[in-house]
Amino acid sequence: MKITRVTPISVAYPEPNDNGFTRYLTLCRIETEDGTVGWGESVTMWPAVCKAVEALIDGYAELIIGADPTDNVALWHAMRDHGWWYGHGGGFVSFAISAIDIALWDLRGRITNQSLISMLGGARQERLPVAASTHASRGDLREEAGLYASYIEAGFHGVKVGFGKRGDARLGYEVDRDIEFARLYREAVGPEPWLMIDRGQSLHWDLDHAVRLTRGMEEHGLRWMEEPFEPHETANYKTYRERVSTMVGAGEREWDEHGYRRVIDSSLVDVIGFDPGRAQGVTGGVNVIRLVELAGLWFNAHAWSSAIVTSASVALSASTNRALLLELKAEENPMQHELVTNPLSHTGGWISPPRGPGLGIEIDEAIVEKYRFP
Repeated sequence: MKITRVTPISVAYPEPNDNGFTRYLTLCRIETEDGTVGWGESVTMWPAVCKAVEALIDGYAELIIGADPTDNVALWHAMRDHGWWYGHGGGFVSFAISAIDIALWDLRGRITNQSLISMLGGARQERLPVAASTHASRGDLREEAGLYASYIEAGFHGVKVGFGKRGDARLGYEVDRDIEFARLYREAVGPEPWLMIDRGQSLHWDLDHAVRLTRGMEEHGLRWMEEPFEPHETANYKTYRERVSTMVGAGEREWDEHGYRRVIDSSLVDVIGFDPGRAQGVTGGVNVIRLVELAGLWFNAHAWSSAIVTSASVALSASTNRALLLELKAEENPMQHELVTNPLSHTGGWISPPRGPGLGIEIDEAIVEKYRFP
């Protein structure tokens, strides 16, 4: 069985979980000579990045066409070896590798009639607790907290809130107001549901701001603070860790296992964020999980783009006992609920890895065309 076609396809769609903002992804469709198709994805986010990653996927097609798709890990290494021409340590090349790698795993599973979780060696967690992942947007913080209470009523075990996002919430700017939001959240949802905060890349906190905010939110059950500083601000991370008790999350802006090794070896982080749609796919995730397990840290897979990455993230998370939870978007959205004929969802606040061949999802190509960009 040989690969005959590799096609990058970018999409643009309105994201209800991000105040209706238009977001962009670059998908990868890989087809074999008998018509079997595998799908992958890269979380390209911006139009210019989509165009660059499409060109790189087209370039990588020379390595992929004619190959046996069940040799997917060898193909991943071949892409890595070639990729230094495009950028050492990550960037656009990692997006391209991510999309192709996920598609190859999907294709391999469909050809061999194996699910991704089976190909990863089986589930070490048969199900994972699910947290709602959202961007705060309402100016009335009591109303915002009330919305999160509805998520808990729907079965989510907790909420991860993105600060510094679009809309009127303006969370992440004023310490006292943010602490009040945490109080309102706890008042609305009760004592048990988790609360996680993601600083958001538009915000820049100094050490004093981050410490005062975290200590205040700890009084209301903050579970972890994600990337309170920029990745290079290691001195701030070190002092911050000494002054707060909350777990620290970071790593989502790393590109490969070498970058993740630096983060892990710093001993400044508890929860390692990973996105298979930007950090070199499922194979990249397997490598990072190995590092996380050796260090005794926690693995947190990003699942905030399409059902393609979500399916990969569920399987990766279930393949290790070092995943605390899985994040899902709280509101229905095109790339999770239109793109596939069998949308992934939780049952009573829990999700299990798909057991169908490959990623275990079925792409509706009419929907791909509906949202195709440009």
